[in-house]
Amino acid sequence: MRKTLLLFIFSVSISCFSQNREILYNFTSVPQSLLSNPGSDVKYNWFIGVPLLSGISANVGSSGFSAYDLFANNGVDFNTKLRNVVFSSSRNDKLVINEQVELFSGGFKIGDWQKSAYISSGMYQELDVLTYMPKDPAILALDGNKDYLGKVFNFGDLSMKGEMLSVFHVGYHKNISDKLIIGVRGKIYSSVFNVSSTQNSGYFYTIPSTNSIYEQVINSNILVNTSGFLNYTRNYTGNAKSDITKKTLFGGNLGLGFDAGLTYYFQKNIQFTASIIDVGFIKHAKDIENYSLKGTYNYMGLTPDFLSGSSTNIYQAFKKAIPLDTLHNKYTTWRPVKFNSSVQYSFGDGRNSECSCSGNEMKYKNSVGAQLFAMTTPRMPLMALTAYYRRQIFESLEMKATYTVDSFSVKNIGLGLSTTIGKVNFYMMADNLLEFRDVSKANSMSFQLGLNVFFPDKNTPD
Repeated sequence: MRKTLLLFIFSVSISCFSQNREILYNFTSVPQSLLSNPGSDVKYNWFIGVPLLSGISANVGSSGFSAYDLFANNGVDFNTKLRNVVFSSSRNDKLVINEQVELFSGGFKIGDWQKSAYISSGMYQELDVLTYMPKDPAILALDGNKDYLGKVFNFGDLSMKGEMLSVFHVGYHKNISDKLIIGVRGKIYSSVFNVSSTQNSGYFYTIPSTNSIYEQVINSNILVNTSGFLNYTRNYTGNAKSDITKKTLFGGNLGLGFDAGLTYYFQKNIQFTASIIDVGFIKHAKDIENYSLKGTYNYMGLTPDFLSGSSTNIYQAFKKAIPLDTLHNKYTTWRPVKFNSSVQYSFGDGRNSECSCSGNEMKYKNSVGAQLFAMTTPRMPLMALTAYYRRQIFESLEMKATYTVDSFSVKNIGLGLSTTIGKVNFYMMADNLLEFRDVSKANSMSFQLGLNVFFPDKNTPD
């Protein structure tokens, strides 16, 4: 029973967030960098992403434990490993999973090089999961309340928000002057599946009274909202593949959002960037089901044993005091807002007579910089600080190396490569490279790759 309850607690503690893409940010030889800053200093007349191959990324991160801690073949019983993980973690530790596939993308420049604007658009599918450690409910499920008389178990540890969605976007990018570039991007969200429960509260405690009598109080204020699942739980006889495709193509619950960003050159070789991403919401009005556990139950007596069958009346009183209600109320979710900012210093003159660069930054072979990332969550903001080095190795090959400190690791070294052969651009990126020796012990891993076709801008003066 306790194992089942523990698995339930972990399964319902799901939240939805995108991860930091520190290698891709401001890596402007890759068109997909516009997704993290619509005001990036792009360098090509137009590009077309290869459908389903232009942007593929996945990452996983855990701030409290690694897969090795739970599944290592070291002779330690799994229950012992699970206890060690629970008791060594805090309620703010989290497990993050993110996957994104670009369905199509493209962009083109309008105007001359001095007053150029850029239009880009595309569509991508995304899945985000973040599981917070439900510290108090997990301890209660593992040990019960026998050894915790007087302890107040906090049900507010259960906080979740998870989503699979598609995003259609159109961006506009403008060179205001030689120093300033700005960009905005509008988005239409189509939610395929959603689970949301972020305002939970409640508590459970047991205190001794007289003559071996105990007083137990349970207060619950838990609401779980879901959308997109209802049809599949009611003797579904349709075509799931067709239904999911329809929801991806604007047939799901819809929402709106926007991105904004800028690039500013203090000098030709000193650059500042900033962006805010995913300021938006989704209105859930289709295929809705809400689950509510609200009420207070006060029991005075010996600890009841529901499994023995001798506490039927007590169990019925509990269900009456804290009923599980199924509702169908509309609700709204807000996208997690991401903020990026960077400062970059470039050096080493890399111009030649065949230079195909635009703007200021790619006149230099080398760049060093720092980037700040922040993202809203139901609890504390997720933060990351990155130092990086960029190098134009050849005219057709660029490299970016990063070192990142965040909630998951203090030794995250990443590497990205972007190469252009003819009109074909290929990029590949991965971080936490030191952990590739044994990925089971890694606290975070990510990769990104893609394939684009583009024409560089050849109208830039020397």
